Amino acid sequence: MANITCFIGTVYGGAEALAEQLESIAQSKGHGFELYNPGNVADFVSSDVILVVTSTTGQGDIPFELESLYLALKSEFPLISDKPFAVIAMGDSSYGETYCGAGRKFRELLIELQGNEVLDLLKVDASEHFDPLPVAAPWFNSLLETLDK
Repeated sequence: MANITCFIGTVYGGAEALAEQLESIAQSKGHGFELYNPGNVADFVSSDVILVVTSTTGQGDIPFELESLYLALKSEFPLISDKPFAVIAMGDSSYGETYCGAGRKFRELLIELQGNEVLDLLKVDASEHFDPLPVAAPWFNSLLETLDK
């Protein structure tokens, strides 16, 4: 079973609530799951599997707490060679080009750090889905199945 480390970027608590729900799913299937809000570079590097769950703020920006981790990772640039990762980006498509910008930025950084994206970026559109769990749960179950292989 996988040990997943989840790094959260939240503004009003939606990403954190979703991450907590995913934690329950993971644990019910025998996977380890640890939440960080936001965590640091050492937490990040020591992770077996990285999951980023983040909302987007401002003009496609990363929420303040998670931005500190993002900037530290960009500065220290620790290679995570082939470490499995996945990203859930939450946003509102009515914002156009900045839609899910925080998740897209984090995904790009993880690719630059040479991580292994095991499942495509999930974009959860708040203008269509008030509750992100019905969209995220099937995707997360696919992630768990992929990690079990």
